[in-house]
Amino acid sequence: MNLIRIEPVNKNNWEEALSISLPKSQEKFVPSIIESLAWAYIKPWDEAFDPYILSKEDKTFGFFYLSYTPNSTNNFWIGGFQIDKEYQGIGLGAQSLQRILEFIQEMHRQCEEISLTIEKRNDHARKLYEKLGFVNQDKENQDGEIIYKLKLK
Repeated sequence: MNLIRIEPVNKNNWEEALSISLPKSQEKFVPSIIESLAWAYIKPWDEAFDPYILSKEDKTFGFFYLSYTPNSTNNFWIGGFQIDKEYQGIGLGAQSLQRILEFIQEMHRQCEEISLTIEKRNDHARKLYEKLGFVNQDKENQDGEIIYKLKLK
């Protein structure tokens, strides 16, 4: 049983989201949580932009957002995925990503494909995503990040 909970960031837990911090060496690989929460308000890429916290045993340890076009089958993007520095190295990254994939399939049953981008120098993230089946598309986004996709159906 996966004990990782996913909750929308809201007025009751946004401060928990902001408490998540990364080692300095990882900060350049993902947008800050404040930046991600601003994007949730602005929705710069798609019609929907939903930020979430990850928690286990009442401890918030991670964050991600889902940017997507409602009712689409292939325009779902995971972004800003991060695990607090105090919780890294114990397998929560892989467990969380697996839970995120399950969550997307539960909430958006029509979803057939999930995309994300990885900074070129972020080998740790690349290995994690490839381990879970994401495939390098040999394409870059406007920021020079590599696009990966996972087919669900």
